[in-house]
Amino acid sequence: MPDQLDALPAASTAPTARGRAKAERRDALLSEAARLFASRGFEGVSIEDLGSSVGVSGPAVYRHFPSKQAVLAALLVGVSEGLLVGGRAVVDAAGEDEPAALGSLVRFHVDFALRDPDVIRVQDRDLAALSPQDRESVRDLQRRYVDLWVDVLARLSPSTERAELRLRAQATFGLLNSTPHSARAVSSARTRALLEEMALAALGRTAWSRRLVRDREG
Repeated sequence: MPDQLDALPAASTAPTARGRAKAERRDALLSEAARLFASRGFEGVSIEDLGSSVGVSGPAVYRHFPSKQAVLAALLVGVSEGLLVGGRAVVDAAGEDEPAALGSLVRFHVDFALRDPDVIRVQDRDLAALSPQDRESVRDLQRRYVDLWVDVLARLSPSTERAELRLRAQATFGLLNSTPHSARAVSSARTRALLEEMALAALGRTAWSRRLVRDREG
C-alpha cells in the first residue's frame, strides 16, 4: 500500500508537466509565427519554416494547430481577446476615476504597441487571410475594444458626439500602432513618454487630459 500511495504524486504531476510543456511550445510557435509572418508575409512562410524556427519538424506543428491558417487565427484572435480583456481590467481597476481610466488605457495600449509590433504588422497585412468566421471574430473584438475607449471618453466629454469620440480613439490607435516600427533610434523610455503624450493630445486637450499629462510627468 505505501508503494502505491507514493506513486500517486508522480502520476498526477506528470500530465501537468506535459501540459505545461505543450503550452510553452504552443506559445513559442505563436511568437515565431508573429516574427516570421511580419517579416515574410503569411503566404511566404511554410509549416516547415514555422516548425524549424522552434526546433521541431513541420508535421509536429500539427500537434498544436490543424493548419497554418489556424496559427494565424490563434495569433490574431488571441491578441484581440487580450486587448479587450486587459482593457476592461484597467478600466475596472480605476473605478469611477474616469481620467485615471483613460490614462490607464493609454498606458496599456502603449505597452501593447511597444511589445508586439510584429503582431500589429501581421494584422494590418494578413487579416484577409483568415477564414470569414475568424475575420469577423477579430473585427467584433476590435469593435468592442474601441467601444470600451469610447465609453470612457463619453463619460469625460458627455457633450461630444460618440462618432467624434470613436474617430479620436481610432486615430489614437493608428498613432500608437504605427510609431514603434520607426522608433528604434529613440530609447524605449522616451518613446513611451512621447507616445503617451501624443495619445492624450489626440484624444483632446481638455482639463482632464491636461491633468493626465501632469500626473504622468510628475
